[in-house]
Amino acid sequence: MFLYNLTLQRATGITSAIHGNFSGSKHQEIVVSRGKILELLRHDPNTGKIYPVLSVEVFGIIRALMPFKLTGGSKDYIVVGSDSGRIVILEYMPSKNIFEKVHQETFGKSGCRRIVPGQFLAVDPKGRAVMIGAVEKQKLVYILNRDAQARLTISSPLEAHKSNTLVYNIVGVDIGFENPTFACLEIDYEDADQDPTGEAAAKSQQLLTYYELDLGLNHVVRKYSEQLEEHANFLISVPGGNEGPSGVLICSENYITYKNLGDQPDIRCPIPRRRYDLDDPERGMIFVCSATHKTKSMFFFLAQTEQGDIFKITLETDEDIVTEIRLKYFDTVPVSASMCVLKSGFLFVASEFGNHYLYQIAHLGDDDGEPTFSSAMPLEEGDTFLFSPRPLKNLVVVDEMDSLSPIMSCQIADLANEDTPQLYTLCGRGPRSSLRVLRHGLEVSEMAVSELPGNPNAVWTVKRRIDEDYDAYIIVSFVNATLVLSIGETVEEVTDSGFLGTTPTISCSQLGDDALVQIYPEGIRHIRSDKRVNEWKTPGKKAIVKCAVNQRQVVIALTGGELVYFEMDPTGQLNEYTERKEMSADVVCMGIGRVPQGEQRSRFLAVGLADNTVRIVSLDPNDCLSPLSMQALPAQPESLCIIEMGGTEAKEDTNEPGTSGGLYLNIGLQNGVLLRTVLDMVTGDLSDTRTRYLGSRPVKLFRISMQGSEAVLAMSSRTWLSYTYQSRFHLTPLSYESLEYASGFASEQCPEGIVAISTNTLRILALEKLGAVFNQVSWPLQYTPRKFVIHESNNLFIIETDHNTYTEETKTQRKQQMAEEMIEAAQEEEQELAAEMAAAFLNEERPESVFGSPKAGMGLWASVIRAINPLTGETLEKINLEQNEAAHSIALVKFANRSDDTILLVGVARDLVLSPRSLSGGYIYAYIVKENGTKLSFLHKTSVDEVPGAITAFQGRVLIGVGKYLRIYDLGKKKMLRKCENKSVPNFIVNIHTMGNRVLVSDIQESFHFLRYKRQENQLIIFADDTNPRWITCSCLLDYNTMAGADKFGNVTLVRLPISVSDDVDEDPTGNKALWDRGVLNGATQKADIVSSFYVGEVITSLQKATLIPGGSESLVYTTLSGAIGMLVPFTSHEDHDFLQHLEMYMRTEHPPLCGRDHLAYRSYHYPLKSVIDGDLCEMFNSMETSKQKSMAEELDRTPAEVSKKLEDIRTRYAF
Repeated sequence: MFLYNLTLQRATGITSAIHGNFSGSKHQEIVVSRGKILELLRHDPNTGKIYPVLSVEVFGIIRALMPFKLTGGSKDYIVVGSDSGRIVILEYMPSKNIFEKVHQETFGKSGCRRIVPGQFLAVDPKGRAVMIGAVEKQKLVYILNRDAQARLTISSPLEAHKSNTLVYNIVGVDIGFENPTFACLEIDYEDADQDPTGEAAAKSQQLLTYYELDLGLNHVVRKYSEQLEEHANFLISVPGGNEGPSGVLICSENYITYKNLGDQPDIRCPIPRRRYDLDDPERGMIFVCSATHKTKSMFFFLAQTEQGDIFKITLETDEDIVTEIRLKYFDTVPVSASMCVLKSGFLFVASEFGNHYLYQIAHLGDDDGEPTFSSAMPLEEGDTFLFSPRPLKNLVVVDEMDSLSPIMSCQIADLANEDTPQLYTLCGRGPRSSLRVLRHGLEVSEMAVSELPGNPNAVWTVKRRIDEDYDAYIIVSFVNATLVLSIGETVEEVTDSGFLGTTPTISCSQLGDDALVQIYPEGIRHIRSDKRVNEWKTPGKKAIVKCAVNQRQVVIALTGGELVYFEMDPTGQLNEYTERKEMSADVVCMGIGRVPQGEQRSRFLAVGLADNTVRIVSLDPNDCLSPLSMQALPAQPESLCIIEMGGTEAKEDTNEPGTSGGLYLNIGLQNGVLLRTVLDMVTGDLSDTRTRYLGSRPVKLFRISMQGSEAVLAMSSRTWLSYTYQSRFHLTPLSYESLEYASGFASEQCPEGIVAISTNTLRILALEKLGAVFNQVSWPLQYTPRKFVIHESNNLFIIETDHNTYTEETKTQRKQQMAEEMIEAAQEEEQELAAEMAAAFLNEERPESVFGSPKAGMGLWASVIRAINPLTGETLEKINLEQNEAAHSIALVKFANRSDDTILLVGVARDLVLSPRSLSGGYIYAYIVKENGTKLSFLHKTSVDEVPGAITAFQGRVLIGVGKYLRIYDLGKKKMLRKCENKSVPNFIVNIHTMGNRVLVSDIQESFHFLRYKRQENQLIIFADDTNPRWITCSCLLDYNTMAGADKFGNVTLVRLPISVSDDVDEDPTGNKALWDRGVLNGATQKADIVSSFYVGEVITSLQKATLIPGGSESLVYTTLSGAIGMLVPFTSHEDHDFLQHLEMYMRTEHPPLCGRDHLAYRSYHYPLKSVIDGDLCEMFNSMETSKQKSMAEELDRTPAEVSKKLEDIRTRYAF
């Protein structure tokens, strides 16, 4: 069995973000790493939106990113530290929109290892050297320079190793143009290693070490080292040279310290804490990330605490000696992994969990009345400053990037009855978590909806002049009239436009530089700019049935299939071509392309006839109206559209010329199928047809523009958009009600909109998130959601559990207690004031989704059980569990002895401490589901001795994994009754699946165990297990003998029982031979086979067998912790598998991964890759250079078009 791996949505979580001038222009861009993906984001300062420009999978783990600019250069390069054992320097090429590898230097083994560099990167601020460090021992310094051709050069590595040393952080110190210096936070563990008592380990202190690269001697010296008092977690480099005092800021627990070499005394300042905080008072406070902003005259730092509060840090200097550190509360944003301050005055926050944000820095917070905290203020040791967090004041949210990370669980079901199933995902962490409903489609924002006097049948927009940016008129055609609306501040009806209003319109367009044309059944009306009107009337009884127009040409079809062709002459007059052409059948539709730049006319006309064919007719003066080619169709055509796709627009900021793409003929059929065919630009031949079923209604096509290039809107029972994005072709439905007719729309508020009609309304729509696969509806939750079940009423039951958290009740008690303490602590004359403050404190509501929830301390848990309607987001029932009760598992069960009711069982742990592990007990709560899934009524609770980790219904009873014991329970009156037990699972049961009498159990550490339930003897017997240890996170039963499982390291494995395995095994009746006596490898006597194994690269949190499109085939869909959604699909033929296997082999050699990792080794990270072909690598074929595509396709005996068609087919057969 061979599988093909496809990613439907790439990871959305960001591990690190950097900013710089990567395309060499004035604008700053952001480069983010999403684990194994490198993405370039661009920010549009006019609209405030941030959008991806390029996203590349590197097939390796990106551990560190740094921008650097050579001295005097204008372009930033990207240094990547990864798991490949190589340092890689990339350059972004805006002309080709790719990252190009400039250098790749190997220094060690691949993989994330302790002593192989790659974990830390630091760059000299003047761009002369880069240091790459390992977690332990090794550090290498590379000197960067440029050669005579101004190309980047890199030296051989200089070593700065020190054994028995662990590194926490490395930064480049800014010391102007003196020798490049790097500061490291280290700890020496040599003494602690030799000392068995552990005293040395308790006493060992961190070191701040300076390494200097002596450019004259070309080697690295360990210049200076000193011990630190507090335990620090990261360093911030302070601008130096002419711009500042140089040195570093050390962020440690509760303090921030400034250090520099020379006469500089240490300056330290405590990190302010929130006033009246419910956090555990013993808990230290640290900064988690920072951003630096510097201009020629000043600099400041923004540092964020682990509660999300940002402080603005400035340094006061006196002749290059720093005298004080000043901190000022700036604003509170979600806790981030990285922050970037852009020169344009924006702050990009890559959140640790949940959505990412772009803020505009509206004020620098200099005069907002917030107190300034300074290191010069006298404070007792151990005391700190207090501040009150508040809603945003200095920052304004301008854009939000959706992120699903982390996906905790996901189920695929069509609960909304939409034909296409939705993905119900539990996302996020703590108070910012949510239930998100994902649908395949583009998000549509509705700009305006207005009612019309009747039901229109068509709509167009036209400009007055060719050089105007925005449309002037919207023309709406009814059965017997035409309405003209002018677009200004508002949209109003006008009568002096020159259009004929008493007739329906077949089409209209802007003609030439400043004229308009209206085509109606009786003729053509040519409206000049000075309102002169030329009319052409149809001959005799004939009427115009179909037409095709562009800026210079008009083609009409009269009744009986006669074509008449008009072209505009240089004076702006429409001239009829002398001959007319009779077609062999009635014309049912026509299409003409836009006039290409610098040409007189579009050369091709496509005509769809009633005999199920499409013909391409030449409009070249040499062979005008002569047929060039034809294509037979499976059904009658409904609509045709010729567009140019795949070209790039010219960019003003980088002066790149635009490139032209290929011509495509899109054919919409009456049976709901869309065909896309390549139209040869020279001969007019049609080739390489791709088909896609869109819906049940005939497909109408409309040309619109998206991101400066042409796109097609295809309307059937759903509306689809066909467009190219990041040099890849997309065909995506719009998540919107069905439309009937549309046209492109450009105005100041909406430069790339769509105007469309639906029944009797006119709608103006905009599509913003192009390239997105799913759009999402999000419903907020209170704690981190863990698991959920779907009730037959389509409501969901979710368990939410958070560690280190108070329940609502405990929070109220703590607040009350603190308020009482405030009043008690006050003197008598201040009693009234204290009482007022206490009342204000009790009434103050800080939304936890903004300010975070209080950290309660280890071993404290909060949990709720929630019933929610996923379509409206309404919480139907919420049951709060007591403090320190944590829900771990949930299931809906129908018991044989109480068949009328559905029982919801929830497994709860009490007082669980994670490390060292202990708990006071567990419970199984039973609730009766009432009122069609909207109410839960408590039935009873059963005490158990371990955590109930998994619950599954089984033959009218229930299987519960209690710790490592697998038990069958039945429902009793007062509690659950234990009926049968198996104690042979080694560690802890995380999943249970059943089929017939067979039970499949996943152990947290020891993979799968296959059990058989013997009813007569009432025994559960393990008859087979797996040969490899696997730390299972989720699993899915594929058939009676096959299990799919994923582990916490990111591997997906399929395990199957061989045919020879028998589950008819007996326990030894004499009882004197123990199980481990006769087992193999301490386990069962029979072993399962590994069918396939594949490393995804992210922790997989759910696996499910599902079909994602109506009429599609089944596939194995997985979701990952970092927000990616992918699938493994089985091959249907040997031919496909053989072809893709060869393609993958060529791709590995011809297109090696960007950060230097070997693709085969990467996909075999923990277990050898077996029987899975990586579709992500194969699909990179489309983004390769054309010459490489050709040579590779020749090796496979195909053309590049056939290869990409094959890749598209296998994708659309299973998904989107």
